[in-house]
Amino acid sequence: MNIKIRTLVSLMILLFATSSFAGLLGDEKVEWSQVPEKVQQTITQHLQGGTVEKIEKETMKKKVIVYEAEVRKPDGKKIEIKVEEDGTLVEIEKD
Repeated sequence: MNIKIRTLVSLMILLFATSSFAGLLGDEKVEWSQVPEKVQQTITQHLQGGTVEKIEKETMKKKVIVYEAEVRKPDGKKIEIKVEEDGTLVEIEKD
């Protein structure tokens, strides 16, 4: 019985810790006009013929800002382009 209680308590702590850490990563949907010009240029260079469906601004540890663009390519596949605030390409993730 004691093991069940410990397991339950551990799971509850994990749940609360996960939600607390999620607050450190601020995700915010933004419009294209709100995206810095350097970020727009990098995203445009890597569209691969696709169109931007959604852009989110992520603040990691309240310092590093990354813009995430969800892009639908002409063949219907999606990619995600991640760019730092200064225009540096972080990664292109394929679904």
